[in-house]
Amino acid sequence: MATSNFIDYVKFCSRSGAGGNGSVHFRREKHVPKGGPDGGDGGRGGHIILRGNAQLWTLLHLKYKKHVIAGRGKNGEGARRKGADGEDIVLEVPVGTVAREADTGATRLEITADGQEFVLTPGGRGGLGNDHFKTATNQAPHYAQPGGEGVEEWIILELKLLADVGLVGFPNAGKSTLLASISAARPEIADYAFTTLVPNLGVVAYRDDKSFVMADIPGIIEGAAEGKGLGLRFLRHIERNAILLFLVPADADHIGEQYRILLSELERYNPELLDKKRILGISKADLLDAELMKALDAEIPKGVPHLFFSAVSGYQLARLKDLIWNALQ
Repeated sequence: MATSNFIDYVKFCSRSGAGGNGSVHFRREKHVPKGGPDGGDGGRGGHIILRGNAQLWTLLHLKYKKHVIAGRGKNGEGARRKGADGEDIVLEVPVGTVAREADTGATRLEITADGQEFVLTPGGRGGLGNDHFKTATNQAPHYAQPGGEGVEEWIILELKLLADVGLVGFPNAGKSTLLASISAARPEIADYAFTTLVPNLGVVAYRDDKSFVMADIPGIIEGAAEGKGLGLRFLRHIERNAILLFLVPADADHIGEQYRILLSELERYNPELLDKKRILGISKADLLDAELMKALDAEIPKGVPHLFFSAVSGYQLARLKDLIWNALQ
């Protein structure tokens, strides 16, 4: 996923079509000089529709669509002919897309499955023709119902990646190295902060042709919940992960303190994230010997499943996958 091609936030004006007007018309034939009303109904205005597409991973194709406008319904005609409905506009979006009202921030809908469709902005109703308004005392109504107005609103689309496991850690914790070593994903890896500028997804092969999806989220720094660093922009991608794999490097000043800070940032962003299953992985364990590992064990919070591993040497990677798979089950 190239940095310039990963777009997970777009804002646009969504305008549905107005409904067509009902027709005022009377039946007029050679031998029926005073036929009754036969005005047809107007067509419905076009909807703006969102449809899930599992082949899409980004909102890039919607980045420059600032106005999305559906078609207007056609007016009704005589002989009870209904006007054509306005053209619907279907926007295909990745699975995991959330639509919000720009003014209030309220969630309108979420796309969670391939092919799932929701009407985002409904079109105006078609007006009724004068045929609907005839009564015993008014057999020739000279009025019909106008079509309903379309709706114009500003919508925000946000993408929350769907992955089984989300990697959480500070910059340079070894998240990208781990993802590259156990999946076919090829994130950029370098020895400086914020190498990862966009989330990366990788499918991790497990035993008996089983697999799970892992997401590498850009590094979190202290204060990310207040918008510092890159964390705030990408914390929403963690919301849909079933398991959070916290990574702290073995050469950190204090493993337990780094884990506490990461946990605190997630809690400040969304307290519900603490309800997810958590695993603590201590990366770069190839720098340690057995005695050092035993000493560092004392720094690790009690009750948190943890494992020392090395993505470079492969040390304990198979066991890490076992730990993740068992947690997923």
